[in-house]
Amino acid sequence: MNSVITIGRQFGSGGREIGQIVASRFGIKCYDKELLARAAKDSGLCEEVFEHHDEMPTNSFLYNLVMDTYSFGYNSSAYVDMPVSHKVFLAQFDTIKKLADEEPCIIVGRCADYALSERDNVIRLFISGNEKNKTARVMERFGLTESQAHDMCVKKDKQRKSYYDYYSSKKWGNVNTYDLSINSSVLGLEGTADLIIQYVNDVEKARRGQS
Repeated sequence: MNSVITIGRQFGSGGREIGQIVASRFGIKCYDKELLARAAKDSGLCEEVFEHHDEMPTNSFLYNLVMDTYSFGYNSSAYVDMPVSHKVFLAQFDTIKKLADEEPCIIVGRCADYALSERDNVIRLFISGNEKNKTARVMERFGLTESQAHDMCVKKDKQRKSYYDYYSSKKWGNVNTYDLSINSSVLGLEGTADLIIQYVNDVEKARRGQS
């Protein structure tokens, strides 16, 4: 497997778990929260800043100003004057490119498909799910009531859409943004992983035939 796979996902769709299954089958790494630690290390910014801004843009000037006291690393004046949310995005952007340079891998969320838009070996996926299945998964994972879980799904997806649409030139969840969009509720996590593996193998075979 020579591709870098990016996975956009609705909250509760099992996108992260599916990415981990596919990565395990291919014998490659899957980066989700791990990306934050790597970006913090690469950039010199505080890891807590990455966690707080993870796929959640903020337009609060005061908040960005306060959080800037916790971030450090880059010294160019343009970078220093930049809101901390932008610093976090650019640091993640750079780390995503580095990870793609190093080896085939799976990168979950964080505008990875946009960061790697100029590359030919990227397969861009989006994983959605039925409301009932997503709510049930979130209820089990976080110990929430059905109402709380549903509200959490709506809130998280709104944040992810806001983040993606703000920083990229495309639309989060729009079929035209991705190579393949899959509803994980139809086949389940393992079945969806099987479908992705078959798709990746077929794409790589087709690309080899074109080269």
